[in-house]
Amino acid sequence: MSTTAIEENTRGSIGGPGIDVRWIMPEGFFEIPMDAEDLDETAEQLVGLARAVMPEATFEVQLEWAVMVAAHYDSFMEAGIQYSGFVLTEVDGERCTATVTVSMIDLDERAGSHPAGFLGSTMRHLGLGQVSEIELPCGPAVSCIGTRTTSLPGNLTVSGTDEPVVTSFIQVQIPLSNGTVLVMEMGTPTPRGWDVFSAMFAGVVKSVRLFGESGKLTVMPG
Repeated sequence: MSTTAIEENTRGSIGGPGIDVRWIMPEGFFEIPMDAEDLDETAEQLVGLARAVMPEATFEVQLEWAVMVAAHYDSFMEAGIQYSGFVLTEVDGERCTATVTVSMIDLDERAGSHPAGFLGSTMRHLGLGQVSEIELPCGPAVSCIGTRTTSLPGNLTVSGTDEPVVTSFIQVQIPLSNGTVLVMEMGTPTPRGWDVFSAMFAGVVKSVRLFGESGKLTVMPG
């Protein structure tokens, strides 16, 4: 894939010290606003997003959804998430959804000359899921496939009580030469959509391209 093609099709981009990261998101994704300058702008963008996601819903329902999304912003900031998008689609007649997040974290100083191997060993030790070292067009990376259980608040459930939600996820970590790690994750609580979403996410990860300070395409060393 050429540099020109990436620049023309990029729908995701974040910057780190000396490295610009770009990737391509599929059509149909709704992007959570992450770069608003103040609360008023964030609220305005979230209400606009709610209207796009639920065009037939009442304003009250749209506003409630926007407030629910806003409630997650603190956790986004704590996790260092710089991009968050989600998709809604039907798979075999069932309504399915998936979320993709992108964040940057610091690389452990103990990673040494083979950071992908270090990240893989750490993930295996933590028992996060099925861990594999992989090679991407942008360089070495580590993937982890697993599940996690969270709780859905009672005000969002039919029963009115908190209910557990099992989310299946794929996380890919790409160590960068500037001492950071690019973390991309896809998660879905809808099992029927797993094959569709995992294939989609594989395409997103393979589209990642890295650019140095001069704007030149670069690949991380093995």
